[in-house]
Amino acid sequence: MITCVTKKKVYQTMDVAEDALIDAWIKFDYAPNQGPIAIYRCDDCGYFHFTSKGIMNEKLAKYQTDGKIKLQKRANAWHDKIKKRK
Repeated sequence: MITCVTKKKVYQTMDVAEDALIDAWIKFDYAPNQGPIAIYRCDDCGYFHFTSKGIMNEKLAKYQTDGKIKLQKRANAWHDKIKKRK
């Protein structure tokens, strides 16, 4: 497992980090202006981490604008309800 001296979670590629960032927004209820919004390459480990500073990641912004995050949250909630019935 790759680790970083920053103790932040490490993502090996930008694509993997972007997908994880979107998944985090789907999984957690971040309030406006809170939570991670961007990805950066770490000077210490050379891999990618989330940050709550800077300009919002383009892919995340598009998912929010298109309503895809909200739709996936609803789908996950229905999935959880159905799982509980079984």
